[in-house]
Amino acid sequence: MTSTGSASEEKVIDPDVRPEPTLAAVALVQFLVSLDLSVVNVGLPQIAEGLGFSAVNLTWVIHAYALTFGGLLLLGGKTADRYGHKRVLLLGLAVFGLASLAGGFAQEPGHLIAARAAQGIGAAALAPAALALLTRAYPAGKARIRAFGVWSAMNAAGGALGVLIGGLLTEYAGWRWVMFVNLPIAACALALAWRGVPVDAPPARGSRPDVLGPILATAGMTLLVFGVVRTERYAWTSPVTLTTLATAVVLLALFIFIQRTTTREPLIRLGLLASRSVAGANAYNLLVGAAMASAFYFMSLYLQRVLGTGPALTGVQFLPFALGVIAGSVLAIKLGYRFAPRALLVGGGLLTAAGFAWFGLISPDGTFTADVLGPSIVASIGFGLCLGPVVSTATVGVAPSETGTASGLLNSSRQIGASLGLAALGTAAHHRTGQSVSRDALNDGYALGLTLSAALLVAAALIALVVLRRAGQTPSAD
Repeated sequence: MTSTGSASEEKVIDPDVRPEPTLAAVALVQFLVSLDLSVVNVGLPQIAEGLGFSAVNLTWVIHAYALTFGGLLLLGGKTADRYGHKRVLLLGLAVFGLASLAGGFAQEPGHLIAARAAQGIGAAALAPAALALLTRAYPAGKARIRAFGVWSAMNAAGGALGVLIGGLLTEYAGWRWVMFVNLPIAACALALAWRGVPVDAPPARGSRPDVLGPILATAGMTLLVFGVVRTERYAWTSPVTLTTLATAVVLLALFIFIQRTTTREPLIRLGLLASRSVAGANAYNLLVGAAMASAFYFMSLYLQRVLGTGPALTGVQFLPFALGVIAGSVLAIKLGYRFAPRALLVGGGLLTAAGFAWFGLISPDGTFTADVLGPSIVASIGFGLCLGPVVSTATVGVAPSETGTASGLLNSSRQIGASLGLAALGTAAHHRTGQSVSRDALNDGYALGLTLSAALLVAAALIALVVLRRAGQTPSAD
């Protein structure tokens, strides 16, 4: 058994791979994707005023990106596997950069929404391709632990610093710079990837690709995200929402049926989902995505609407969270040499849940020091502990020809989790708040949402404890 495993590992390691330049390029790409997910949020009021968005249409600045990004991730990962990870990464970066430029010059709402949708298309191509390149460069060992620790730190830094950068740019340079800021980062990432990442020959393609499967998967996932994000306008029990979600479920069920019966190369091999590591990590990631997106949303609103903090200062007050996640990611590297990823996922999930439960005690008469700083540090360190291990777990042991697909699946679970969590917990918070806009009522709604986020993370820790393998357990059952 040992000799077989060693031989397999030797076959996975590619002597042409240049790990350090690949890590630098992939880390910068992940920083860009994470930054874009949060940098726009703080500038939404100024975007609405500048381009004349209505209250309903303004949400599509966020939703247009979420729909294309979440809907196309699986297809993006499969495309990278089939046509080359570096090639798809470069193409995705180019699309993302050009879309950011177009969004910065938008003159009316439709222009910005179209640019955000194009950004989502670019991100759906580059995110899984980048993660696949990292998995290929660091297949096993201590170097893999360190590489995914660096990746998770950049992921966290981009997400948290996006709030700070968005607030500062919006207040002092204008909302258009929340789009323009992506350009220099995309250009640097493109140059790093072009020069530092070696060209990877795509695997031999023995059969024609399945066409119907990607159409069904993309349509089903897009409709699922679309139905969820519109629950702020149509209730969960409304005919519109029920019909949309039911259609999404039918399309995804047809997709699974096609993948089982097609004689062509499927979009995703269903055996990949039978792996406990892949299935458990994606379930964990979905719940973490739901909890984190919701918590960021509620805390941003609490700081601005309840405590009366301005956008720039709100961004500054998210800095402890950013630094805590980076510290947790570095700690995960140290602990990863001694403990299995499963232990870090359980411990990190529970620590983050404790921080969010502490957030749930916020007060309408609170202060940043008393109500935000302490739980920010606890939750962020816990989040940093589990970021790298969940990505490593979801891709460990996956064949090189499927790393892009596995990476797309993981990104997709996080994106769908974020959409589902924000819609569900936002609805719960709205019901608690009612029609009142008083600080007390808003505080109660945000506190409930943060407490429910903690419950989601406890559920994620239980999944890691029950589903994922113990240290030393062989993967033969998979």
